[in-house]
Amino acid sequence: MGIISSSIARKVAMALSGLFLVLFLGQHFTINLTSTFSPETFNEISHFMGTNFLVQAILQPVLIFGVIFHFVMGFILEIRNRSARKINYVRYDGNANSTWVSRNMIYSGVAILAFLGLHFYDFWFPEIVHKYIESNPADATRYYGELVEKFESPVRTGLYVLAFVFLALHLFHGFASSFQSVGFNNKYATALKKFAKFYAIAIPAGFVFIALFHHFNH
Repeated sequence: MGIISSSIARKVAMALSGLFLVLFLGQHFTINLTSTFSPETFNEISHFMGTNFLVQAILQPVLIFGVIFHFVMGFILEIRNRSARKINYVRYDGNANSTWVSRNMIYSGVAILAFLGLHFYDFWFPEIVHKYIESNPADATRYYGELVEKFESPVRTGLYVLAFVFLALHLFHGFASSFQSVGFNNKYATALKKFAKFYAIAIPAGFVFIALFHHFNH
């Protein structure tokens, strides 16, 4: 109830869910990066993640909830912010008070949400079908081939690259501002914000590299 009624609580909840997703993003990138230099390692890690009870029964549902919560809270905040700006439209100057990225977080968020739909369609749903609907036997060597297959199409690869560009834009403002939202303001705050901006560029760029690597080397 407090999250719905309190503006500060909503921003803190939004920031905390965002930080949680950023941690997952780094972990996901690390696993995927192994596919560019060691298919065996990628298969081993993917098989572990896909069969471990803790990951599948606890961490995966928490992650899905975190994604849904973050985007729902983002839409709520955007609607309330737009309503507030309409009331104070005479004194509000978006260009003077904020960056283009911060004013358009909702659009980059929608683009990322669309990408997640594609990503679920490409990987999560086939995984559910393979394991629980078709009840196929465990195969620890199938993950690398399935990953490479998704990047054979130049159109699909291009969509992934475009999505990572939007992800970088979203992270560039969102990751850095999340520290301020949770009240983190000490001597390490400046260094953390610099790291957040570096992370916002480096991780999406890394995902772009992975997509292009598999597209041109399949």
